[in-house]
Amino acid sequence: MNKLIVIILVFIVFSCNLVAESQPISGIPSSNADAHQWVEQHFAKGKVPPFSFSYGGKSSNSFIKNWQFSAEKLNSTEPDAEETVYTYSDKKSGLIVKCLVTCFNDFQAVEWVLNFSNTSASNTPILEKVAAVDYSFSSGSKGTFVLHHAKGSNAERTDFQPIDENMQIGKSTYMTPAGGRSSDNTAFPFFNIEMPGGQGIMVAIGWTGKWYADVSQTDEKSVSLKSGMEKLKLRLYPKEEIRTPKICLLFWKGDDRMIGHNQFRQFVLAHHTRKINGKHVELPFSVFLAREGPRPCNEHTCATESFAVAMINRHKQFNIVPEVFWLDAGWYSCNGSWPNVGNWTPNIENFPNGLKPVTDAAHQVGAKFLLWFEPERVTKGTLFANQNPDWLLKLSGSGNSLFNLGDDEARLWLTNYISGFIKKEGIDYYRQDFNFDPMPYWEANDKPDRTGISEIRHIEGLYAFWDSLLVRFPNLIIDNCASGGRRIDLETISRSSPLWRTDYQYGEPEGSQCHTYGLNFYLPLHGTGNFTVSPYNFRSNMSASMVINWDINSKEHSVPELQKYFSDFKRLRPYYYSDYYPLTTTEKMTKDDVWLAYQLFKPDKGDGIIVAFRRINCPDESITVKLRGLDINADYELFDEDSGKKVIQKGEELSSGIKLSLPEKQKSLLISYQQVKN
Repeated sequence: MNKLIVIILVFIVFSCNLVAESQPISGIPSSNADAHQWVEQHFAKGKVPPFSFSYGGKSSNSFIKNWQFSAEKLNSTEPDAEETVYTYSDKKSGLIVKCLVTCFNDFQAVEWVLNFSNTSASNTPILEKVAAVDYSFSSGSKGTFVLHHAKGSNAERTDFQPIDENMQIGKSTYMTPAGGRSSDNTAFPFFNIEMPGGQGIMVAIGWTGKWYADVSQTDEKSVSLKSGMEKLKLRLYPKEEIRTPKICLLFWKGDDRMIGHNQFRQFVLAHHTRKINGKHVELPFSVFLAREGPRPCNEHTCATESFAVAMINRHKQFNIVPEVFWLDAGWYSCNGSWPNVGNWTPNIENFPNGLKPVTDAAHQVGAKFLLWFEPERVTKGTLFANQNPDWLLKLSGSGNSLFNLGDDEARLWLTNYISGFIKKEGIDYYRQDFNFDPMPYWEANDKPDRTGISEIRHIEGLYAFWDSLLVRFPNLIIDNCASGGRRIDLETISRSSPLWRTDYQYGEPEGSQCHTYGLNFYLPLHGTGNFTVSPYNFRSNMSASMVINWDINSKEHSVPELQKYFSDFKRLRPYYYSDYYPLTTTEKMTKDDVWLAYQLFKPDKGDGIIVAFRRINCPDESITVKLRGLDINADYELFDEDSGKKVIQKGEELSSGIKLSLPEKQKSLLISYQQVKN
């Protein structure tokens, strides 16, 4: 009997150890110091790290503790951050796994990326099921787990629509974007896992391809997270190396999940935003240099040097010079059809002297110049198609080819070509579009036992291409477009910004309201277009950046009116870099019979704005909203920017609820407020 009890106890202990080894589990860190400690505990000798993979048919959880382990501190080039490389080596096969971990001192955040390399002279066994993060977090208490995530972009009013899911034990939420672009339609690589006890985890994924994330509640107190590249099953060739998606975790605590969202927004500004001279760059207020006209004019194929220069000078004459003049698709030799891409030389009929006269004109009036490219998509018969056919990934039955950024020679040639063009023509903003799905091309070009290698190499090449441009041109800004906002992830926002976040009905105001509402949960930097001169449309399209396409010569508006919109944007823009609070619910937010409102707030200065819209079919003349983030004991002066009325109210009153009223439909409110200093 005693022997039986001992056997049972040993079995129980052994089983518990197996569970612990298969998936690490612990509470979330409660401070920056705890986040550092969390890393040191989980990336340590004899520990199963918070990532996993299958190697030769076996799970890494069963063997990685026995691999050779080392840790090396690096001299971080990132301010307020510490970097460490943790190395796991298999002497038998020669596989080395390096995990570059960054801990941040100014935020309770940690991020890492894995590199797998084959140091042997032979192909490795099959490497698959690579989860860059594989971890189970404990809340320490029972309660409701909520997954806050969002839809990707599909040129719809529902682009970036927030989704709030109450989780259930044993139920999994699986997210992956369609087609191989990182924020395409079915998923968005930023989300918030809200846990019981007033705490949670902001998660961001850096992979500009087909990533996946699997979130599930494992028991009453725990939630698991797995994420990585969705399709990877390959052997590494001798001396070959690959990387995985980057994983970022920001731990937050508080009674409002927006604490996590706002901490993440500020984290993005501090550590994942393009900086020039040590400061993050404000996104621009831009003007399209478009020329509308009868067919066959499409997009900007009818723009000319003389028209563009005249428009630039016209804006100078009216004293409404934007920060950037923007020339979109169609400026190149495309035979009258802008999707005919691959000839990246100016159309000499429209631009006989190249683009330099236009960029010079922009610079002479004190503005920058942005130009559109789509170098990764190549159509038949163009320069890029004929330059070197071996540099193209082709797909049977498709008229498009994918320029292979995974080919080092091709990437270097492209880098030199685009760099030379930028320098020669005087380009300040480089706009890169991407209007087709790459996944079928990657899959069609993978060899047996090499699933995923084409995707990996292309994405590594994309980052190297952009990084090279930013090194060569320290003041360059990259605009990231992919049929709108279908390529937004942690890696792309670190190098670029989506100045055109969706291709949904250009300038449609209610759609823009929805897109601003949804994207602001995660990202402070994004923009869209404005095509109609009115307060309702302007405020609907207001965000950290805006590009306008107005007929400035129209008699329907005055020069002072246009000048006011220009100055209003520059005055309001800084608020979009501050804390964000939605004031209306996500329920029915895409419908035309509701109010939509949000608040932006600078907690360090105590001021902010309230932006609200009563839509065209909304029957309610008023709505009550509760402001957030305020000092309940302070007084605040509210200023209605349309009526000119001012009122002073206590923070406690504003937090309990204030009424917003609009007697007319399809109208807007803009209320600025500031704390009254005693």
